[in-house]
Amino acid sequence: MANLAKISGLVLGLVLLTLGCVIPPKAEKEEIVLAGYAGRKAELLNQIERKYENPEAHYELGKLYFGDGLWEKAEWQYNVALGFDPVHHGSQAGIVRTLIARGKQQRAVMDAEMYMNQAAVSAESSLLLGQAFQNELLDDYALACYQRAMGIAPNSAALQKQAGYYYLSKGDLVRAEGYLRRSFQLDPYQAEVAGQLGRMGISVQIPRKTEKNTKKLDKLIEEG
Repeated sequence: MANLAKISGLVLGLVLLTLGCVIPPKAEKEEIVLAGYAGRKAELLNQIERKYENPEAHYELGKLYFGDGLWEKAEWQYNVALGFDPVHHGSQAGIVRTLIARGKQQRAVMDAEMYMNQAAVSAESSLLLGQAFQNELLDDYALACYQRAMGIAPNSAALQKQAGYYYLSKGDLVRAEGYLRRSFQLDPYQAEVAGQLGRMGISVQIPRKTEKNTKKLDKLIEEG
């Protein structure tokens, strides 16, 4: 009986030792993540203390607050960022997402439309706002911005490519192919687009670049 108790004790000790070897790495990893988060938050607060009119620092701090579920604080930081940079697209998209999270759907729609109307002054602004919406997982607004941008600059290969990759990320291969084909037609020297079309089973060929400056060649021929 005594031997059995000793054996049980040894087994229990081995189990605890094994668990002790397994658990700390996980706990340590969580501590590293938390320490990194706390460190980044402290760094941003220090940046803001040194220079309050820093829209990027307020924006990043807003994202941290949003991740914590502190939506009112997040919205406040986004608004501060916009106070110093009225066209900070990341903060605009962040506000819309925060309002949705807070259940303020009507105000979110109104703000999104306001930001999209402001961005409609140029294709570039609409594109940047669309990318910001997409980063916040607000796909409907992102697509609306891309469509507006293409309406302003329909012959932009970059915009057609952006729309193509958007649809590709959503698994809509038909629309993705259409936009990527159009992008390649507008600029046939895009190796990235050619490669993506190839992976989709569409064969395209990048044309050879012709020599534009032939003065050296002409000189060699004349001297010969």
